[in-house]
Amino acid sequence: MAIKAKPPFDAKAFLAKVGEGRSIGKYHKDQVVFTQGDPADSVFYIQKGKVKVTVISEQGKEAVVAMLGTSDFVGEGCLAGQTRRIATVAALAECVIVRLEKAAIIRVLHDEPAFSELFIAHLLTRTIRVEEDLIDQLFNSSEKRLARLLLLLANFGKEGKPEPVIAKISQETLAEMIGTTRSRVSFFMNKFRKLGFIEYNGGIEVHSSLLNVILHDQPQIKSGPDTDQEPR
Repeated sequence: MAIKAKPPFDAKAFLAKVGEGRSIGKYHKDQVVFTQGDPADSVFYIQKGKVKVTVISEQGKEAVVAMLGTSDFVGEGCLAGQTRRIATVAALAECVIVRLEKAAIIRVLHDEPAFSELFIAHLLTRTIRVEEDLIDQLFNSSEKRLARLLLLLANFGKEGKPEPVIAKISQETLAEMIGTTRSRVSFFMNKFRKLGFIEYNGGIEVHSSLLNVILHDQPQIKSGPDTDQEPR
């Protein structure tokens, strides 16, 4: 009697279904997924939507340190010995998020090479992104940092099609992400719109031509005494 071969493990299907140690939740805009200081006992997988990751200092200053989207994991620090969350994660728009209990994700990482490959690829991508962010902060102007952030939010350069219209996001949040002031963000957003790189239509529509800001130096649009130079 022939023995039926075990079907190959489908990591995406595994993450799309409720099961042992897995639950799926819907989050509305600004709803908190987990809070800084909470017990770190699970990993989350973003099926749909975008979230922001923020950290609050002992002095009460808040900083946005990352924005994550579809197919990203968050909260994986619990697998490296973190017992408490070191950041707060909240939805930027309507989200569908899978919660994997620590024991459940450790089990599937151990048993299923296909899932391990998916998770390792995520970790490597995140590491590269952190390195790029650091280089961006050290060497690029605020104009280029803003252009890069908008392109990342629109998924340019990621697998699959870009999402040219990104959810409405405040200029204060954009300023926190790139380490500048809201007024500088406002100035550059107006500049990008005048040059046809972006449009406002409920959300922010990002055109691929915005890549020109990163790849080439663009002529400045004069606006009174304001210049592209700012103290770092």
